[in-house]
Amino acid sequence: MLGLNMVVGKEVMMKGPPLEALYFQGGRVGSLITLTDSEGNDFRGRVVTLTEREATVFVFEAFPSSTESFLEIILLQALPEKERMEWIIQKATELGVSTILPFQSDRSISLWERETKQKKAHRWQHIALKAVRQSRRAKVPYVGECRIFQEVLEDCREEGVKILLWEKEGEHLRTVLRQHPAQRIYVMVGPEGGFAEAEVKLAKGEGFIPVKFGQRILRTETAAITMVGILQYELGDLS
Repeated sequence: MLGLNMVVGKEVMMKGPPLEALYFQGGRVGSLITLTDSEGNDFRGRVVTLTEREATVFVFEAFPSSTESFLEIILLQALPEKERMEWIIQKATELGVSTILPFQSDRSISLWERETKQKKAHRWQHIALKAVRQSRRAKVPYVGECRIFQEVLEDCREEGVKILLWEKEGEHLRTVLRQHPAQRIYVMVGPEGGFAEAEVKLAKGEGFIPVKFGQRILRTETAAITMVGILQYELGDLS
């Protein structure tokens, strides 16, 4: 909710895009929300009135620093079974990820197989919304639809460091981050069975650097959440 002029202890009126963002986040009278002014400062407010045309929010707190990390993390996640995708979305959102792109790899479960067992893919964006409210973030990360491996690779052509977690071999993460400083990082996490050799080759062709997490084999949800946390600590706003 950008572009508003806010003063602690006063109400601010919301129309247009900020109002649309409020509705998108499921705001209602009494909701606590995080707002960002025209200079990028974050505030906490409570919705006082809400109609289709406008809303008023009472601003009661100013944050000492932004709730959003200056590091842009795009998480490309192979589709796991059961509730693990929901867990990844929730925790990655809390840690400040910018975008989550689920994909089907050679060794991951397909969306059709997953939905046959448990229809929850339609809730992914809602899960991110709930995590934003809980963590008091100002922005909701985009959660894409599940696509095939080759398609998500096409979304990684902008500048940035590209990391692929591979259990077989790879460079040290610390070395990669020191050699390739950036404010945008793509992180690709595979399924429980790992990436196929052909997938690693394709990813390398798009500039991805294989990185290995020590000698222990982590579950896909553990790897994703751990990786986002490390990146925010090393390059972002976790300290």
